Amino acid sequence: MATQVKPIRITRGQVSVADLVVKTKADHERALATVEGLMNRERTPEEDALLDVLVDLIEKFEARIYLGLGHDPTPAETIRFLMEQNGLAQKDLWGLLGGKSHTSEILNGKRKVSNRQAALLGKRFKIAPSAFVSFA
Repeated sequence: MATQVKPIRITRGQVSVADLVVKTKADHERALATVEGLMNRERTPEEDALLDVLVDLIEKFEARIYLGLGHDPTPAETIRFLMEQNGLAQKDLWGLLGGKSHTSEILNGKRKVSNRQAALLGKRFKIAPSAFVSFA
């Protein structure tokens, strides 16, 4: 990182709830610094959980700010973005999403991503399955 940012302080396996808010660029930098520190060492189960939470929060922040969505991305937006980044076509996801029609319906927002599909997508793209589930 270009600037020195203090990572989130972990005391006795706990963090302040306020540290789990990623709404500003400063919050984002702090979360990134914490993730970087956690990635470069052996972690406790609590630190693994913190890492998962921070990665999700960072992804949502970046989608809002850097992708210009102005909102948390929908599962379809997330999938389309990942497809573009990985040079994939719809047919490349047929096996994960249940075929041509299911893939098309998911990408058009007409069908929700199931928990099973979210797990498969998470494994495929190496991100949290929750990125593919709509909580609205």
